[in-house]
Amino acid sequence: MAKIALTAPRVAGFSCPPDKAQAFLWDSKAPGLGLRATPRGVPAFIFQSVYQGKSLRITIGDAQAWRIPDAQAKARELQRHIDEGRDPRAVKAEAAAKDVAARVAQRRESALMSEAWAEYIKRGKPKKKAAWKPRYLADMQKMASLGGEPKKRGKGLTLPGPIAPLLDMRLKDLTPRALRAWHAKEAQRGEAQAARAVQIVSGFLRWCGTEDAYEGLVDPLAARDPKVQDQLPSAAGNRRTDALEEGQLMAWFVGVAQLRNRTAAAYLQGLLLTGARREELAALKWSDIDFRWGRLTIADKVGDTRSLPLAPYLQHLLQGLPRIDKNPHVFASAIAIKGRIADPRSAHTEALAHEGLPHVTIHGLRRTFALMGEAAGCPAGAIAQIMGHRPGSMSEKYKPRTIEQLRTYMAQVERFIVTKAGIQFDFDAGQEERHGDVVQFTRKAA
Repeated sequence: MAKIALTAPRVAGFSCPPDKAQAFLWDSKAPGLGLRATPRGVPAFIFQSVYQGKSLRITIGDAQAWRIPDAQAKARELQRHIDEGRDPRAVKAEAAAKDVAARVAQRRESALMSEAWAEYIKRGKPKKKAAWKPRYLADMQKMASLGGEPKKRGKGLTLPGPIAPLLDMRLKDLTPRALRAWHAKEAQRGEAQAARAVQIVSGFLRWCGTEDAYEGLVDPLAARDPKVQDQLPSAAGNRRTDALEEGQLMAWFVGVAQLRNRTAAAYLQGLLLTGARREELAALKWSDIDFRWGRLTIADKVGDTRSLPLAPYLQHLLQGLPRIDKNPHVFASAIAIKGRIADPRSAHTEALAHEGLPHVTIHGLRRTFALMGEAAGCPAGAIAQIMGHRPGSMSEKYKPRTIEQLRTYMAQVERFIVTKAGIQFDFDAGQEERHGDVVQFTRKAA
């Protein structure tokens, strides 16, 4: 194999004859250094030697990118590896792996909360649940909103959510000290929202601790640090006990009756008459209702689903709702084609304001059902089962009752509420309505 001194003109003028697959030009100064050319390719510097009795060839790089002295130095370096008993290919792979690891470590060190937060929203989920509940997901997105959007109601732009200031921070900087300072600032805007934000961030950090990409970058319990938790308002002091009183039922039904959105009106009444959680009832589909046998099946927070007896007045309300083509939901959205009612709070606020009633939350309607059930003389265990409480979570531990056993109590509570509301309704005819009769009813003036 003839060798010559490689020069710039020789390298620039070297090419492969068209009748050959490849051609070589070997350097006389650096051992193993050569120039390889193919009919179509650009000439490249190569290194060729023998390692452990076998021929070895490594491409150094494009002849247009490498200077001859640099290629010679590289060839000598590769030969030194062989002389030291190391495979140059393994050395190269090891160096590449270290480079990748260094870049990954650098990215990890500089990873922002916003990056992990996007993954959390996309892939995170509650324990033992298939996906985020719509309302909780909406809360998280609102909490982390950057603001600056036109308000849906009123003038001006929206403000950033309480979690937004954390998004530009590195994950490694989300320490208990940093979270204490963040919470103290956000609490000045609103204690309840700031406390809620701490709970959400706590769940996010615990999730990061289980992900390979973020493991070791965060303290999963940073938001649970005693010095952070001590700043939060007392849970007992913030526990809501709002509910409607018996004397307020008539005014409440009058306020709901004047709502222009009939679907929202029926939904609010359904919450009060079943004690269901807001998302449980909002997800109700027509296929979940058996009008013939008077029962409905709803998604349950504790189990997968639970079945409830369909009392006469609620059945009348549901049968009066329109069925929107291709929308399976009973409480269909007026905006989304296949959607369902999402946020009934504005409608409920309007109903309360119409009659001058004090503020009652949507969950307060669930508490109202429990209170009215007690006032109607129903066993606490039956009410607990209807509402989907865990066994033993109320004062009376209940034995599971059949749906027919619950029907008596469901009708008893409904009759009590409707009567107290001053609504004239023929419950006997309501029972017959399941066999095709149409019920007419009138309400007394409030």
